[in-house]
Amino acid sequence: MPGTRTGIHLKRLKIGVFELLSDSVSQTRGRRFYGRRFRRHYASIMPQVISAWCRRLGHDVTYATYYGQSDPRGLLPQDLDVVFVSTYTHASAAAYALGKLFRREGTLAVIGGPHARSYPTDCLRFFDLVVRHCDEALIDDILRGRFEKGSFVSAEKPPTDMPSVEERLPEIIHSSLGTGRRPMAANVPLLSSIGCPYTCNFCLDWNSPYASIPPERLAEDLRFIARRLPGVYVSYHDPNFGVNFDETLAAIESVPGRPNPYFMESSLSILKGPRLRRLRDTNCHFVAPGLESWGDYSNKAGVGRRTGREKLDRVVAHFEELHEHVPNLQANFIFGTDVDAGDEPIELTVEFIRRAPYVWPVVNIPVPFGGTPLYDEQLAAGRILERMPFSFYYMPYLVTTLKNYSPVEYYDRMVRLYEASYAWSTMVGRVNGTPTAKMKFMNILRTFGGQGVLRQLRVVRQRLAEDAEFLAFHEGRTRALPAFYRHLHAQRLGRYASLLSEADITPEMEPPMTAAPRPKLASAPPIQIALPAAGWAAASAEAT
Repeated sequence: MPGTRTGIHLKRLKIGVFELLSDSVSQTRGRRFYGRRFRRHYASIMPQVISAWCRRLGHDVTYATYYGQSDPRGLLPQDLDVVFVSTYTHASAAAYALGKLFRREGTLAVIGGPHARSYPTDCLRFFDLVVRHCDEALIDDILRGRFEKGSFVSAEKPPTDMPSVEERLPEIIHSSLGTGRRPMAANVPLLSSIGCPYTCNFCLDWNSPYASIPPERLAEDLRFIARRLPGVYVSYHDPNFGVNFDETLAAIESVPGRPNPYFMESSLSILKGPRLRRLRDTNCHFVAPGLESWGDYSNKAGVGRRTGREKLDRVVAHFEELHEHVPNLQANFIFGTDVDAGDEPIELTVEFIRRAPYVWPVVNIPVPFGGTPLYDEQLAAGRILERMPFSFYYMPYLVTTLKNYSPVEYYDRMVRLYEASYAWSTMVGRVNGTPTAKMKFMNILRTFGGQGVLRQLRVVRQRLAEDAEFLAFHEGRTRALPAFYRHLHAQRLGRYASLLSEADITPEMEPPMTAAPRPKLASAPPIQIALPAAGWAAASAEAT
């Protein structure tokens, strides 16, 4: 429900803008190292944009990201008037504990980001305001106290007026670039579009209209980056880069000299023919297409209705051609959809890994996030494990019962997949084949991360074999949360665990969507977003 407008405060406020990138307050030495060298560079755009907007509005702003480096509360000053928190669902427990702390201190606590979009009802238990979409006007209304506490607030649509890279440069320096020698993975997050033309039922952007950033504005940002930050990676945070391919690449090509190397995620269906040469010529270093499932989502892979082995053969050939022009490739898979059955999905993925050893495989468990058709379908079918805390909504934890696999059958196959994907024999060849020192180092870190997930998969599989309560929970025969998850939840929160009661860690599930889905056509003309020209002094933020 939209918030109710109340009084107005015009004083200069003390504001914190905080993004949680790690789910754990209690960090091991290895996790802390991984966070400092790799996870910190996942900082997203919207918290930076909000920081810039608050500064434009004349307030004192502190922006921070938590990737495991210290006590998260200590990253922001005391006596804040307002704090904006952004988090993914897997870090929601830490966000909830912080929400309680901030409210105790008398700070107006506001949450946004992916988790707030999925589970606004649950978020309102711990925060004063929950934001879905925001623009500068909505942020100003929040800071002027125009909404009652306990409200869900939103702009009519995602932001259409966001700060330039130059304006949000302080946040980019703080989150990724650093002030001394630049880290290997340092990058500038950027958007060339928002929304997505596809309707994948598991994705939060399934119903978000595609809208391209005006090419002249994108070119302006890229020229600033090339001039001020030569050689630094540009990381495109578009849900699907290059839908409006010719205009986007023309903007990159307009940068004098050689453009900064860039990373992006796109559909294979877009990356064909002469476009591949343009990727090479514009210095594209990394592409991460979503293959998703061998039995579904084939429209994104550009193989029509082909599935199974026929899809595999076409996709391998496509990646071979793509690899001639782009040095670093990743393929994203989901295993456990309702079309997956038996050993074939595993066999096809393992064969893909063998035939395309230069492609980095990422295999995920399907998660029914709130606000998606998948969530509504599985909630109605009683397949969601409703007592599982939201902080376990990511690899390697199942939060649903699967259509065609028992929990034991599923984890046996997932272990096999990760053994094939992250075996040291495979990784050595893949890392050695990486063309640049920076990417070699990042792939070594990713290898350790993949090995860590494999260890956790094995732990869960063993628990299923040894713990009857644990197995009954995952088979949906009991709703009681197993002690295993209670202990792990408390362990991750460390000294913050005492802030969350038994009721707090039990999710309040989101009701199903009531709005009719918006028809989406990939061929529809892009909506042009009007953004302000770059030119703000180097003192601002960023957006998603």
